[in-house]
Amino acid sequence: MPPLTAREVYQTLRDAALGIRSFRRLDQSSGPGQVQVDIEGWRLTLDVDGVHVRHCQRCLSPDGREGELEGWQRFGTDPVSFLSAWELAQIERLLTEG
Repeated sequence: MPPLTAREVYQTLRDAALGIRSFRRLDQSSGPGQVQVDIEGWRLTLDVDGVHVRHCQRCLSPDGREGELEGWQRFGTDPVSFLSAWELAQIERLLTEG
């Protein structure tokens, strides 16, 4: 199975920011400064500095494909960098609500 691309994960985050997909913060912690979220079966580990999302560490899609920051950075980006300022603010708001 091919790994998830940063664009695929970005689209999931964007859909959550727009309210198209449901966003749920999970109680599980992956480590300091990391938050796990579920977006309709997509499991994302976000690197958070206070309330600001810095990047997506890892993602597991419902079909079992995975993507990680190390792989995305080889191509010079990560899913969070594709978000507009408004979309990022919406994700950060959802994190504080959940």
